[in-house]
Amino acid sequence: MEVRTSPCRIRIFLYSLLLPVLLISGNEIDSLLKQGMAFLAKGQLQEAVQKFQSAVDIEPNNYQALYRKATVLLAMGRPDSAIEDLTKVIKLKPDFISAVNQRGGVYLKQCNLEKAKEDYKVVYKHEETNENKEKLDLVTNIETWFEYANNYFENNDYSNAIPYLSKTIDHCQWAPGLYKKRAKCYEETGEIQKAITDYRAVTKLASDSREIFLKVSKLNYLTGDVGSALIQIRECLKLDPDDKECFVFFKKVKKLNKLREQIEKNIEKKKWMECLEKTVEIFKAEKENERIQLDTLRYSCKCNMKAGHSTEAIRDCTEVLKNLNSDDAEVLADRAEAYILNEDYESAVNDYKRAHELDENNNAISEGLQKAQRLLKQSKKKDYYKILGLKRNAKKNDVMRAYRKLARKWHPDNFQDEEEKKKAEKMFIDIAAAKEVLTDPEKKAQFDNGQDPLDPESQQGSHAHPFQQGFHFHQGGFGGFDFGDGGSFGGFKFTFG
Repeated sequence: MEVRTSPCRIRIFLYSLLLPVLLISGNEIDSLLKQGMAFLAKGQLQEAVQKFQSAVDIEPNNYQALYRKATVLLAMGRPDSAIEDLTKVIKLKPDFISAVNQRGGVYLKQCNLEKAKEDYKVVYKHEETNENKEKLDLVTNIETWFEYANNYFENNDYSNAIPYLSKTIDHCQWAPGLYKKRAKCYEETGEIQKAITDYRAVTKLASDSREIFLKVSKLNYLTGDVGSALIQIRECLKLDPDDKECFVFFKKVKKLNKLREQIEKNIEKKKWMECLEKTVEIFKAEKENERIQLDTLRYSCKCNMKAGHSTEAIRDCTEVLKNLNSDDAEVLADRAEAYILNEDYESAVNDYKRAHELDENNNAISEGLQKAQRLLKQSKKKDYYKILGLKRNAKKNDVMRAYRKLARKWHPDNFQDEEEKKKAEKMFIDIAAAKEVLTDPEKKAQFDNGQDPLDPESQQGSHAHPFQQGFHFHQGGFGGFDFGDGGSFGGFKFTFG
């Protein structure tokens, strides 16, 4: 059984504990013990043990060498080996109370309460101090707590078993069975992370922990922590590469981990459709694991948004915020961008505001909030996408197609009534302006960022756009533009191929 303690903290204690022990032996043993103490003072525990063992090899009944070796073994996290040596010491010298007290302390930490009580009784009989009496009383209290814990556990009353197990573990830190029992209680009460922590303690205390490594891996997997699940299942296979159950689960975890890595690479390379394809693979493979489904929705939320699938992105982001983490600033920002694509600027502003509250130092979120606010303000003015009847994710070909269709429809020469002609003239100017902005990458980028490149108020210091100047319309033509059908407007030629 391996128990890890802090060698730095215990080194001074061990040295002070062992130094007063008198050396009565031959010159060679005396030299070995001094060397062992020197290594101990430097914190070189393995070397110290070797020197003490060499002394024992020469003189097996040297209780000082055995005691020193046992004490260092405790510092190395080897209590079972330490107990063997302490027991030898006590047989050789029953009145060596320090060894009895030390062994009683180890038994207590291992929750071997009967043996701990026996040793502490010997210590108390030798010296009836309050400190020694308190040790006996503590063992009695732990026995009571342990009994209560077991009764609650056996009756499946896990929530009431936990506090008594915890009080027991506070003093019995080297008892893997206690951690395992409390881990089971945490599992049953839904405290999975606490269960994982206790099961991992078991793997450090127990010699063969394959079953526990598998258990921890499955719990990590259940919580969506695929990386930790992979680490734990590999530990199982290190103990036994032929363990079938561990190997089957290892393949399952490895496959999911690979899919996630591929998704992250696709996001990094901005391959949004490939990203979505991998999320579909996970959804199909992990239908029963809700946490992994939600973690995958977090990816599809972003990739759908980046791919321009606003409705799907809003759906996925909302599912994550509702069922996984309502305070996920990144998901809020992704949903805000999806709302922008959907031209729901008020919702975008609200999401960005919440994301900004959660992550004030995130420049991308701050800029996104400013953009959403500009777009909300802009939406109350002229919207070039709406003029052409397009969504914000429209491509240049979509813009040209819509422009040609609407330009034909609203050509002023198509209207004879003066009022209708005036309306058509205004519509035609707006259509032409929309086409100019949305087919020019720089102007489109400005507009998409909440600034109207044709609005003098938005473009301080810029000249008024020619479409905003006065025009003279006349029968048979339109300001000089040539439409290829006899009409002209301002010297510009319009084609409708």
